[in-house]
Amino acid sequence: MIAALLRRDLATLLPGGHGGSGLLPLLFFLAVAMLYPFAVGPDAQLLARTGGGVIWIAALLAAILPLEKLVSGDLDAGIFDQLRLRGISEETAMAVRLLAHWLAFAPFLLLATLPAAALLGLDGKTTQTVLLGLVAGTPGLAAVGLIVAALTASMRGGAALAGLMVIPLAVPILIFGAGALARPDPGGLLLAGAISLGLCAVAPFGAGAALKAARET
Repeated sequence: MIAALLRRDLATLLPGGHGGSGLLPLLFFLAVAMLYPFAVGPDAQLLARTGGGVIWIAALLAAILPLEKLVSGDLDAGIFDQLRLRGISEETAMAVRLLAHWLAFAPFLLLATLPAAALLGLDGKTTQTVLLGLVAGTPGLAAVGLIVAALTASMRGGAALAGLMVIPLAVPILIFGAGALARPDPGGLLLAGAISLGLCAVAPFGAGAALKAARET
């Protein structure tokens, strides 16, 4: 049943799925990488110095885009009530949704980082650090997004509120992940990974509690 639920969630969230927004994070991410050089000019040193941080900001904003469809549609359709009747708790459903959410956007962003790094003139070492940072940080971004999406799923205008809530909550991951570009040691990457693991452990319970509260209101 869990495997079937994961397949169903992936079919909704992946590019081409019936959720309709699977390609938006990837397109947004690439658009930022393409437009940034035009905004700051042709200074190769400036692009190389700031490009890694721009990729991180683009990844954060791209992770926000799927939040509108992440929980609210299934909540309105009563999907979580049906799962509950079949013995699948809200916490389990949210754990599966967290994995599906990460698989639906993070691997594509990691692949897109390579052409984005080329557009921004990043060298191989910086590109590697950015990739490792995104591997460590994107699970945390997915976890924050899931919790916020569940909290705002039953609210009118919840999509706009979700975006405003995710950004400050994701700042610690951004600080340590992007900060690793300026450090010779892997401390920033390790801290970003530790924060991500903590958020992934908490997210199913926080999102599940939010779903229960939404049904009671």
